Amino acid sequence: METEANRDKLIADVKTLVADADDLVKAMASATGEKAAEMGERLRVKLRSAKEKLGDVQEVVADRAKAAARATDDFVHDNPWKSVGIAAAAGFLIGLLVNRR
Repeated sequence: METEANRDKLIADVKTLVADADDLVKAMASATGEKAAEMGERLRVKLRSAKEKLGDVQEVVADRAKAAARATDDFVHDNPWKSVGIAAAAGFLIGLLVNRR
């Protein structure tokens, strides 16, 4: 549940960032001098924030992928014949689906 909430928040944040960046780019087109520099700095701050959030998400995803790989490795080592059976069944089903076409 927490992961879905984090994902939804990240998606909302990215959408907000894109909308803000679009607004700033449109405003910068008509701005000059100091106002353009200020808008450019605001855009850089928002982009930096987005990079940090995406970096955090990337770290969490990598950690979860490593944990899933460890769990899979442990399962295969603890149940080698069951793993072979599951792989054979999956291969058989994929073969049936491919040959139907």
